Amino acid sequence: MTEKPRLIGINHVALEVGDVDEALEWYGRFFEFELRSRRPGAAFVDMGDQFIALSSSGAHEPDRHRHFGLVVDDKEAARRALLDAGVPVQASGGLDFHDPWGNSVQVVDYREIQFTKAPEILRGMGVAGLAKTPEALEELRRKSLAERKR
Repeated sequence: MTEKPRLIGINHVALEVGDVDEALEWYGRFFEFELRSRRPGAAFVDMGDQFIALSSSGAHEPDRHRHFGLVVDDKEAARRALLDAGVPVQASGGLDFHDPWGNSVQVVDYREIQFTKAPEILRGMGVAGLAKTPEALEELRRKSLAERKR
């Protein structure tokens, strides 16, 4: 089995599923995560200092424009796990797929985007060694969110 990437952040969420238990099982095939809490019709999944909510919905047509973005420690490990399970994804480049309920998922690598977590959060999650790419650092610098090169 392909090693699963660890969820470490989230861009945005708008996620409804047909069955919460099935959704937890399905996403658990591809991503390492911990369940924060449950209530009837909903589950909350921890991602360090953040969480994602899954809620069951009535039957309706999938909205292919509704999506959520996940930040992972290894986008290519996510791609391999999805491909191994027969989920259609591109062989390289962007990593977008649809879950069984029609939700569009975008997966990005932590190192390649401006999204950041505090060092103590990364350490607590066991992913302290993730370094931003030069392009991501420059994007942060342009926004005065990272120190300028000396």
